[in-house]
Amino acid sequence: MIPKRVILNEARDELSLGYGDGTVARLSAEYLRVESPSAEVRGHGPGEEVLQYGKAKVRIARIETAGRYALLIHFDDGHDTGIYSWEYLRRLWDEREARWQRYLERLHQAGRSRDPEVQVVRFVDPKG
Repeated sequence: MIPKRVILNEARDELSLGYGDGTVARLSAEYLRVESPSAEVRGHGPGEEVLQYGKAKVRIARIETAGRYALLIHFDDGHDTGIYSWEYLRRLWDEREARWQRYLERLHQAGRSRDPEVQVVRFVDPKG
């Protein structure tokens, strides 16, 4: 599904996609960054995914079209290798709640934070 409008907000922390059915998909820069379709994030196969953390303050530096089928999103942390097809962007919107919850759970399990200025410290009980 190809959007009719693509708008990057002034703060550069949200991309809005307006569809012909009236849906306005608002995708945060952080969400887009941690769900990047790039090999750098997804790896080259199952189990090779790289957990992205500390991305709460990431912004979109710029966007450009990749042919007629996708967007190339450049982030201010230097990441710019993910090509977001129109289909993938719509899937990110439709699956946002489940994907975000899964991401937060993975962060927690890894002892990582969304905030780039926070380092999670876990204390180990010496008694086991």
